[in-house]
Amino acid sequence: MATWNEFEQASPEIAARGRALLYQHGIGLGYLATVRKDGGPRVHPFCPILTESGLYGLIAPSPKQHDLLRDGRYALHTFPVMDRDDEFYLTGKVIHHRDRQLTHTVRASFLACGGTSTEDELLFEFTIEHALLATYKKRGEPNNWPPIYTKWHATR
Repeated sequence: MATWNEFEQASPEIAARGRALLYQHGIGLGYLATVRKDGGPRVHPFCPILTESGLYGLIAPSPKQHDLLRDGRYALHTFPVMDRDDEFYLTGKVIHHRDRQLTHTVRASFLACGGTSTEDELLFEFTIEHALLATYKKRGEPNNWPPIYTKWHATR
């Protein structure tokens, strides 16, 4: 697994495009997939938070929080853009952080982007095992399939 910063250093082009797709609406937005207790997938809208120290999420008490505490595996997928179908996708494991100063710093960063937060949220860092960027031509252009896939994997 790698931190966002390690991923960004190893693959700056994918990371830059991923950041742009995550923050295309001003605040980080995506879909977060977690693993239910019975092993099935669960998908949630999610606000990822990129800071100088990594990729985080503030998760309120919910099935999503329980899934991450029990089985830290996740997948994160960006929202679509208006004129093309570009996609950014991450998989990995979370680390539950209990450090109050780090939580305060991440929360302040999230609030500065226009997010809202409550004191009952837990802080998770999203480490990265795999990243995938799919880039397409604009919708309606000929020969728009298949997309160009660019992949990154953490060294083991």
